[in-house]
Amino acid sequence: MNLPSRARTGLNGVARELLRQPTVEKPRRQWVDDVVAWCHQHDIDLASRINGKTLRFDAALLAQINDVLESARLAPLGRSLSGLSSSAQAKEGVEEDKATRESPRARRVLVSFPPQPIAGLANEPRAIRDVDVLGLKLSAFSALVQVENLDSFYEFSPELPALSGYANPLIVYRGDSHYGGGFALLAEAWHKTRRTHIYAGDFDIKGVTVALDSNATHLFLPSIEWLTQHATSLHVPAEQFPYQRRLRKHLAVQPSGHPLRDYLALLLEKQRGLKQQWFGGELVRVALS
Repeated sequence: MNLPSRARTGLNGVARELLRQPTVEKPRRQWVDDVVAWCHQHDIDLASRINGKTLRFDAALLAQINDVLESARLAPLGRSLSGLSSSAQAKEGVEEDKATRESPRARRVLVSFPPQPIAGLANEPRAIRDVDVLGLKLSAFSALVQVENLDSFYEFSPELPALSGYANPLIVYRGDSHYGGGFALLAEAWHKTRRTHIYAGDFDIKGVTVALDSNATHLFLPSIEWLTQHATSLHVPAEQFPYQRRLRKHLAVQPSGHPLRDYLALLLEKQRGLKQQWFGGELVRVALS
């Protein structure tokens, strides 16, 4: 029986308290009962330390617990497994705590690079790679392009007039349940560079809201003339209505003549939108503020 994570957490707290006092009494709550069951299983005699209501801890008891953990090649008390990857947990011992471990994709993002020919693999227009955010040297890139939809990301090419001023843009998938955490780390790090961050996604209320939440500086959209002709009321999902208030506030602070005003008016006043996959015409960069 592994030491349950809640029992380990409770024991770590007890260890800290024992630095200030010789004994610590804890009521028989669930984590304490987990400790009692674990101690009984490993023949640790609790003797006079236990009664029906409390368990008394001291340095000698914690030392016995640590001896058993060490002999079983488990992490000692005070060594938290929370937030560690499985491989990092393996270095602490044979125990794995999946509930608190770092997800294997926690720092991963999907990035689109120029073609990189590989022997035995058919040439493709772009090379898609799963990379660690910490391995990206952000100073090597002139702009960040955040692509909302995965199919659009696979097809996205930076060879567009609106991106001609950026020598080496970093094209990244926005992420989902698998890659969303990694992108959030990237967006936070990129924001500190104060360089251009373009959001390429659906023209709808949620899309613009996600762009704002990501600290994007621009949207990547068709011209307002093209969108006015092609945006449709069919792409105004009811579940996005709660996000309107946020965009109305953003619209209210935009100065007269700001190009974003016409786009937000099309979304909010005319209640029309369009999915990224249906975009046409020449795409332009629209400042978010």
